[in-house]
Amino acid sequence: MSSTALPPDSPWDPAYPVAKNQNPSTITRSEVLKMLREGKQPGKDFVLVDLRREDRTGGTIRGSINLPAQGLYPTVPTLYTMFATAKIGSVIWYCGSSQHRGLRGAAWMDDYIKAQGDSSLRSLVLLEGIRGWANAGAEYTAFMDEYEEDAWR
Repeated sequence: MSSTALPPDSPWDPAYPVAKNQNPSTITRSEVLKMLREGKQPGKDFVLVDLRREDRTGGTIRGSINLPAQGLYPTVPTLYTMFATAKIGSVIWYCGSSQHRGLRGAAWMDDYIKAQGDSSLRSLVLLEGIRGWANAGAEYTAFMDEYEEDAWR
């Protein structure tokens, strides 16, 4: 292990600044499901970001990209440039419950978006995270990749 790597059980975020916006905008799973059912495409119309690392089991929301929270903060400017250049309208962040990593990711990106004076890109946190999604019933699990029912019991 390098001297800069954190042990897996260490808190990951004290090394990074606290976001200015402590209450980023949210989106419900029913709103995301509606977008998917209407044919909106992850990666084109919006981006879903799964911030889990070791706890990334049981599946993920279809079309999500995995960017573990532990390395997210330094990449925010690059991610912003990619999303803005691609004319993505919304970035939706989540983790297990979206109470910590999802919230931090959405807040950091929101701070950066505001610093750029951009009003065309929104940074949102998925309420209740992947646990809420996976436990909301078959209409939600039908929109999961690598879904493992036993992981959510």
